[in-house]
Amino acid sequence: MAFRAFTQIRVYEKQVASKEKDKSSIQCIECFDKHVYIGTRDATVQHLILPSGDQIKAREGRVRKLGSSNQVLQLRAVPLFNHLLVLWDRSITALNMFSLEPVPSLKKIQHVSLFEVCSSSLDQKATSVEMVTSSSRRKVIQIHVVGVDRWEVVKEVPLLQEPVALAVDGASLCIATSDRYLLYDVTTGRSQELFRHTHSRQRVFVTPAGPGEFLLNGPELLGMFVMTTGICQRPPLQWPQEVLAARVCFPYILTLQPQVLSVHSVLDQRHKQTVSLSGAKGLLSTSDGVVVFTDRDIFSLHLVPFEEQICTLVRLERVEEALILLDGVKGHHLLESHEELQNSITCLAGFVHYYRQGFPEAKDLFIKGELDPREIIRLYPDTQSGLCEDFKSQLDQANKARDLQVLWQEDSDTFHHYLLFLGDFLRAVRGTEQCLECSKEVDCALLRLYVELGETENLQQLVSSPNECRLDDCVPFLERHNRFFALGSLYQSHGNQKDALKAWVKIVDGRHKDPTCSDVYGHIVWTLSQLHDSDVVWNFADWTLQNNQEIGVHIFSRRPPDAPLETQDTLSFLEKYPLALLLYLEFLIHELKSEEERHHSRLALAYVTQTLQEEKETDSMETRGKLQHLLWESKFLDVSVVHERIKSTTLHVEKAILLSRTGEHTQALQVLVHQERDLQAAQAFCCRAAQNRDSQFSQTLLLTLLQIYLSSDDLTNAAVDLLNDNPVAFTAEKVVPLLPESWSIQLLSQFLVGSLRATRHQRRMASLEKALSQVELMRHKVIWMQTTKTKIRLDKEQRCTVCQRDFAEPQFACSLQGEMMHTRCNDPSSL
Repeated sequence: MAFRAFTQIRVYEKQVASKEKDKSSIQCIECFDKHVYIGTRDATVQHLILPSGDQIKAREGRVRKLGSSNQVLQLRAVPLFNHLLVLWDRSITALNMFSLEPVPSLKKIQHVSLFEVCSSSLDQKATSVEMVTSSSRRKVIQIHVVGVDRWEVVKEVPLLQEPVALAVDGASLCIATSDRYLLYDVTTGRSQELFRHTHSRQRVFVTPAGPGEFLLNGPELLGMFVMTTGICQRPPLQWPQEVLAARVCFPYILTLQPQVLSVHSVLDQRHKQTVSLSGAKGLLSTSDGVVVFTDRDIFSLHLVPFEEQICTLVRLERVEEALILLDGVKGHHLLESHEELQNSITCLAGFVHYYRQGFPEAKDLFIKGELDPREIIRLYPDTQSGLCEDFKSQLDQANKARDLQVLWQEDSDTFHHYLLFLGDFLRAVRGTEQCLECSKEVDCALLRLYVELGETENLQQLVSSPNECRLDDCVPFLERHNRFFALGSLYQSHGNQKDALKAWVKIVDGRHKDPTCSDVYGHIVWTLSQLHDSDVVWNFADWTLQNNQEIGVHIFSRRPPDAPLETQDTLSFLEKYPLALLLYLEFLIHELKSEEERHHSRLALAYVTQTLQEEKETDSMETRGKLQHLLWESKFLDVSVVHERIKSTTLHVEKAILLSRTGEHTQALQVLVHQERDLQAAQAFCCRAAQNRDSQFSQTLLLTLLQIYLSSDDLTNAAVDLLNDNPVAFTAEKVVPLLPESWSIQLLSQFLVGSLRATRHQRRMASLEKALSQVELMRHKVIWMQTTKTKIRLDKEQRCTVCQRDFAEPQFACSLQGEMMHTRCNDPSSL
């Protein structure tokens, strides 16, 4: 089946005797509506009426013999006045279009070689039309105004060469001479040379190509489109040799050669059709095509309806051409169901690219053509089950679907590329208007596709976000492919939290195998921590903490503010999980800043229990450090409760801290020295207890520690070291009376030197501070004396700068800027 833009019909065949053939052959024709006028070689004009309805041949009308010789060169109809203008014997004669009788009021225009009527002036509302004639005697062109009963020359344009062909568009003339083409503006008189040519007179022509545009037979076998402004907006058309004439019947250009008529597209410059016409002499544009004539015959070429042309191109799989044609005629012709037709053809073009594996182009065309995604889904063997039974395809793709079945079974690599395209296309249309009616099918197809391709990340993103997957279709599919983690996420996205957690629990317990996921337990904990449904949380809390208390406690400690659990219920539940309880109490105190005494005391007791337990197993320094920090820092701790718990244990440092908090500093130091037997801890205790206290308190603690050392014979060295290491912290006059008489000066030399230096330094600093204070006092006295000696004048009408009242008393105050005010107004307490 070949593509045809035009259909050919022979509408007229001239029947004459053989000896008269040369004399009566057709020389030119003119058309208006259904009327055709023939100009013959023997000076005859004949009227024909084209066929309509079931008629095939044209009906012959009147005939007018103009003379005995000379051929009719041109015919032009002026339907506004019912005139038929005839160029014969170098003269223009006006005939009536229907009777072919001469118009008596219009005398012949003599000495004319060719002429044209301005088609844009043939408006039904016009009172006259313009006609351009070329003189056969002089190198001039004349502009005529033609009325119903008169014509006259209104302008004359001189030329350097004789015109060979011309065309008129409004005020613009396109003129062809023997070696060049020219543009001439009748209104402005401006002339512009376009380009030269080397054609013979028979091959030179210029014809209107549309509003404001001409088509010319240019150089190098090019059809040139030239605007009335002198520029080219279309690329030139490469056409064959020996072109006799050309006409534009949008969107096609028809070129006439001696034996054929060629049809090219203006839109894509491609050759579309060839019509065999032996002996053709000329062609003429009509409203729905062109008319071609030979010496004896007239053929009508009608434009095939555009819908039929487009469908033919699609059937020939020339879908790009179909789209170009559809877009090109959109603004020129009104097509029925244009939008539906365009979408259908766009989608078919997409399928052509699709089956050629031109996937990017196919995707763009499917989206542009608003293709129902189910038309693609149904082609794939493993995704068809996700389609609704009531879906009916609007496209004939059955054979192509079978091709994909073969690829699925025989060429897995190629089929893999088709699967990748499906995912790319469905992701592009998902959530758009194109997908509104089939969102369930799209999501189900994507789920199956991700499983098939092993795209775990995309699968998880799909099932974790809001989706329209049908559970009755997707759940069995995920179970068959061991995608239990995705199954749980699918349940969760559909609001079924309990089933989701059950699916994940089975993976952790080993009842289900899913190699595509890791840290399922952590995901379960995070999910439980975010749930608002407290019943589901309590249902899975035991299982979570039995697996890992340290991580499992996050379901209570990492909850969002809008989904809290009762604190007391949580503490009661965690009684059987000591580590989780401790971590939860830390969360309450350190993050929630709880000020409840029971929480602080309970955390301290939990630290004590864990410390005692860890002493038997591992190093307990970390937990013990947390306990000591809590005992020092907590303002809400019940000291008596905690002391009661640890007084019988070996946690002597903690005992000392608690005794210190009750003011029993001496007893606390004795515990550290005699029970803990850690002298460094005792000295560190003094420093820690003295934080944020005055130096006197620190000296008292160290002096107490010294006395404890001196009371024990085996701690003499510790006492000496304490004095020598902290000479500044002790006062010599308080320490010396406490020391044994047997101690030598040499033993205490370091302490004595340091203490004396510190004492002297303190005295000198005190003396310096006193001197500086005296200087400051003296400076203020000088300022006061200078101020009291200054004279201030108080006028009778002077007013207070604060209250704006007169001074009624002799007392007043004066600011440093010299502003005077009442003494009561100067008092800040009165403001």
